Amino acid sequence: MKRFTRTRSKIMLTAALAAQLFVIGALVPNTVFAEEAAPASSQRLQPEAKEYRQYLHDQYGITVSSTLTKGEFINDIARILALEPEALNHITDLTSDSPYYRAANALYESGVITEQAVRAEEPLTKLGAVFLSLKAANLKELAYTYPENKIRSALLKIQAVREDYGLQAAQELAAAVDNGLLPAELHSSFRPAERAAGDFAVILLGQIASFHGAYKHDLGYIKDDMIFNRVYQAYRTADLIQTPELGSTFDTALRNNLITGYNLKDSRFNANFDPRLSVTYGHDDITHALQLIGLLRSEGLNAKVQLEPKTSAYIYMKEWGEPVQTDTFKVVQIESGNYIAYAKEYDISFEFDTADAKDRFGAVISQYAKKNADDQTGLIHSSWWQPLYYSLTEQSDYKVIANNKAEDGPYYAQSFSLAGKSAEIAAGLKKIDAGLEVESYEFWVDEPFYNYLVGGFK
Repeated sequence: MKRFTRTRSKIMLTAALAAQLFVIGALVPNTVFAEEAAPASSQRLQPEAKEYRQYLHDQYGITVSSTLTKGEFINDIARILALEPEALNHITDLTSDSPYYRAANALYESGVITEQAVRAEEPLTKLGAVFLSLKAANLKELAYTYPENKIRSALLKIQAVREDYGLQAAQELAAAVDNGLLPAELHSSFRPAERAAGDFAVILLGQIASFHGAYKHDLGYIKDDMIFNRVYQAYRTADLIQTPELGSTFDTALRNNLITGYNLKDSRFNANFDPRLSVTYGHDDITHALQLIGLLRSEGLNAKVQLEPKTSAYIYMKEWGEPVQTDTFKVVQIESGNYIAYAKEYDISFEFDTADAKDRFGAVISQYAKKNADDQTGLIHSSWWQPLYYSLTEQSDYKVIANNKAEDGPYYAQSFSLAGKSAEIAAGLKKIDAGLEVESYEFWVDEPFYNYLVGGFK
């Protein structure tokens, strides 16, 4: 919410605090550098297998076994790509009761599988996994441009002999090597006929997600020299988010005093970070975000960083004065004479390398970004009385509140509330729109914001 940034400070202080009552946030997903290691701005390391493994489990429910079959790998690819078949008559060696039947047909239609007999129960070889992964990563047209000299150069990296492969197979393998689908860490251990399981398969599946933009989204690390530029540019190019159907429903909830605020966000900007290591922080001032990154950096903390644009909507009272509209702040007058205000804001998400580093975040905010007096000094720019940050996993010094969320394609609207109010809000939203699917769940928020929700000023 906009806080303490507009003219008529006393009036706007009241407006801003009222707007906080139901602040909305995005709840929903590279090797993390150690805190003491400051990476060069251009250096981005390949995610480790354990990071991919955790992500695949959290986002897709995928667990890669040590006895992986070709059919299981096909299922995993289809799940990552969210593929469903249009027809079910492509695959000749599977019946409709096979657990691989739908996925195999879907991958055949998409060109990932090119033969109608898939031999799903056979062990998956490393070479077979690469061929499937290259097509799933949408690299096959690139691969088929490879001339002999580029093929031989790429295959040398994995100590492979060109003459051992037909042209198409050699092209696919070379393109997988050149483009990091088969990353350098797997080059020395690549044996084409060996079973693809464990870390090898996990990394390929993680790379497929990455090539489709379905892995974690981040702008870099706190210690990247260019992180300030990237974060500022991400904020500068974001606009107010508009979703007519969701907006209409939640605006009605505002008019009916069911909620006093909500957020609009676009899931395509979601960080997709590991919830055990992540904190999301909400604000409206980009200078504050840049100084926050610098503050964490100065405290020796490092983390992945993602800026998630959001638009906050709340009731702007007529007694606060005539609102001034800009490109980042719009209002619509309602029957009462008050307005519904729409303000450009952001969430900034951090994924730390350890749970201990995540635990330190709150203490840093409390000391340097939590306002306790009107004339307080020693805080970063535009610090709030009630800073808002939250975790999707339990934190010992955080408080439980609830979120009520509804989606429309990639967009979603949601409202924070006390946990005891969640059922009432969800029911009220469904009364406004009977077809609306409302997801309600609990999460953990910092104590100052929780205190405000229960009526405290500080």
